[in-house]
Amino acid sequence: MWGIIATWRMAVEGVQKAADMLKEGGDAGDAIEAAVREVEDFPYYKSVGYGGLPNEEMEVELDAAFMDGDTLDIGAVAAIRDFANPVSIARRLAKEKVNNLLVGEGAEKFAHKEGFERKNMLTDRAKIHYRNRVKEITQQEIRPYSGHDTVGMVCLDTKGKMTSATSTSGLFMKKKGRVGDSPVSGSGFYVDSKVGGASATGLGEDVMKGCVSYEIVRLMREGLHPQEACQRAVSQFDKELRERRGKAGDMSLIAMNNKGEWGVATNIEGFSFAVATENLKPVVYLTRIVDGKCVHEPATQEWLDEYMRTRTAPLVEK
Repeated sequence: MWGIIATWRMAVEGVQKAADMLKEGGDAGDAIEAAVREVEDFPYYKSVGYGGLPNEEMEVELDAAFMDGDTLDIGAVAAIRDFANPVSIARRLAKEKVNNLLVGEGAEKFAHKEGFERKNMLTDRAKIHYRNRVKEITQQEIRPYSGHDTVGMVCLDTKGKMTSATSTSGLFMKKKGRVGDSPVSGSGFYVDSKVGGASATGLGEDVMKGCVSYEIVRLMREGLHPQEACQRAVSQFDKELRERRGKAGDMSLIAMNNKGEWGVATNIEGFSFAVATENLKPVVYLTRIVDGKCVHEPATQEWLDEYMRTRTAPLVEK
């Protein structure tokens, strides 16, 4: 059995690439890295990698992580600038005995020394988004912190090895140096090949308050199906935040166990994800919340066409 699941529609091309590798007996580490890189390299996805939305100083700072479920090795980078594929740098760091999480200048120096590709990650399209948002904030008092879609994945290969990985440019217009949950073990991601893995997308400041990815893996260890584990962890923590703080930020979690079974839960409308297994061709699902439960339905071709149309439509500076 093999499988891979990922947050958001933007991941489906990467999921397809990983599926092609996995069905030929490919390694879960290689497959998930290739899948995340596919998202990082596509300039029209404005929350990951090249074309990612900048911070308030119009700099693109990227966060990424990689975890090996066999060894529990972890590598992560945060607030790294001017490198093309932060997930690959994170995977390289997972091989180190120490210094597994590097940030800012330190991460950049490591990446340069290791020969990773330097690249200006700020695109002209992202600059237009930035300038338009500055005008919106000035004229309409719109909150700057909108636009934050992490790509998070969990992968299982035919040998039973599992991996998890994340990559994001974080909150649009964030403070310089801000880091969310994506590169933080247990919050943005967690995987154990003996059990399964989970990954998160949403408002990192809130996801980190509950270590939700680890909680889902813990529940699967107790015997819960991934769907039940996701549903319980997300709904309970969403309720906890609302009781204690009066509100809860966006929170969407994906999971897969070591049998290739998967689950997804969210506290928002309009969440999408992509999944492929030995018995399921790569498909995009949309999640609706019905009577407090998450229900998944395959996206229609009309929805898929509209998604790409809006992502690639020409931008006009306001």
